Amino acid sequence: MSSGTAPKVAVIMGGPSAEREVSLSSGRECARALRGEGYEVTELDAGADLALRLADARPDVVFNALHGRWGEDGCVQGLLEWLRIPYTHSGVLASALAMDKQKTKEVYRNAGLPVVASVLAPRADIAARHVMPVPYVVKPYNEGSSVGVVIVREGSNLPHLDAAMPVLLMVEAYAPGRELTTTVMGDRALGVTEIVTEGWYDYDAKYRPGGSRHVCPAELPAEITAACLDYALRAHRALGCRGVTRTDFRWDDTRGLDGLILLETNTQPGMTPTSLSPEHAALAGLTFGQFCAWMVKDASCDR
Repeated sequence: MSSGTAPKVAVIMGGPSAEREVSLSSGRECARALRGEGYEVTELDAGADLALRLADARPDVVFNALHGRWGEDGCVQGLLEWLRIPYTHSGVLASALAMDKQKTKEVYRNAGLPVVASVLAPRADIAARHVMPVPYVVKPYNEGSSVGVVIVREGSNLPHLDAAMPVLLMVEAYAPGRELTTTVMGDRALGVTEIVTEGWYDYDAKYRPGGSRHVCPAELPAEITAACLDYALRAHRALGCRGVTRTDFRWDDTRGLDGLILLETNTQPGMTPTSLSPEHAALAGLTFGQFCAWMVKDASCDR
């Protein structure tokens, strides 16, 4: 740590991904909270000159508030390992694995965790024919925040796919039911939230004030709450994650425990005013500032 009384923290945010605006919001909230906890904080909008700006700032720790590609997929983690600056959240391999939704499912299956069927297919094939029985979901396999998600329902035509979407996409069997999510902090799962929204829990519903309603703790049978906590911690460990993660579920309540499936694990959950993980931290008795400070204290290289 630096010679001063307050460790120097660089909060990296923004960047070039599709989730830039959300990352800027997360980063500003975390920077404000860390200052309130006594840290000396520099805010850095991550660009191609990030290594040079970090060298100039000389932080003791990097708080990674980036979301999406480059910031959440192992790329910036590799840079920070090279620079030997301790950083928050997961390391290179776990970040890369969790960002690749298809590889994540393979890890889940090997760990005995329940998932729905999915395949990777070229965009042209998906636009030309149903590559799996309807209903199904089409989405980029390496984006977050529901970016680019298309739902193909019973009786629907073939999906209209924007030419800007990746050439290779993931097609996943549609999982009906309730939207649940659980945050893991270190070696414990903090709680379960049910997300209630009109229609699909898309990017707008996630980040627009009033776009969704969070029931925290979720009103669920004890068996389902326990399973969410257990599955989220097992997913975190199976992927090799560190720090804080959030695992998302769908639960078909007509099928009991058999209706609970994992969707994905977020290695850098949102930290905006409408985000879920800070609510789980509050449920566990932590203020937002304490939650952010824990992540700084947990930071390291070789994650």
